[in-house]
Amino acid sequence: MSEQDSTAAEGQAVENEVPAGADDGQGASDGAAVGGDASFSQAETRSGGVDELTTMRDRHLRLAAEFDNYRKRVERERSENMVRAQAQILERLLEPLDDLARIADFDPATTAAGALHEGAEMVEKKFLRVMEAAGLEAIDAEGKPFDPTVHEALTTVPADTPEEDNTVAQVYQKGYRYKGVLLRPARVVVKKHPG
Repeated sequence: MSEQDSTAAEGQAVENEVPAGADDGQGASDGAAVGGDASFSQAETRSGGVDELTTMRDRHLRLAAEFDNYRKRVERERSENMVRAQAQILERLLEPLDDLARIADFDPATTAAGALHEGAEMVEKKFLRVMEAAGLEAIDAEGKPFDPTVHEALTTVPADTPEEDNTVAQVYQKGYRYKGVLLRPARVVVKKHPG
């Protein structure tokens, strides 16, 4: 063999040489195992994130449903409490209503006008007692300084002295507050001094 042929044979032998520990395709399987471990841990991380996301979504849906149930229960209880409170007030008004019915049943031919008037006054007092017990407050206006937050001036009349200026001369219709909230202003006539 010539020198060139022997060099080519050696180069071919080197190319065909297999690295140590790579027989039986173990080198390829080791590489696959290393790559497999990496992809397995990535898949595990992805599935762990998905599981955590699913858990958080389920928790969120459960909390939203619990809150919705709580809101509905509170609204139902509020409605029931309002109905109960109104029923209690109406129950207290039944007795004055019965008295009013008795007055209406009087025969005007045989009943004196004074007795009817007295009966009506008694019913009015009963109504006011019941409503005051529930929190109703009449606005005291006559002779007081005019206050536009609780009084409504219908007209004015001349005041005799400057001291009477801007005071309530007469109440046409009583005003009422319920636990501090104005239900209706007192409709009044206000004194005005011309000077």
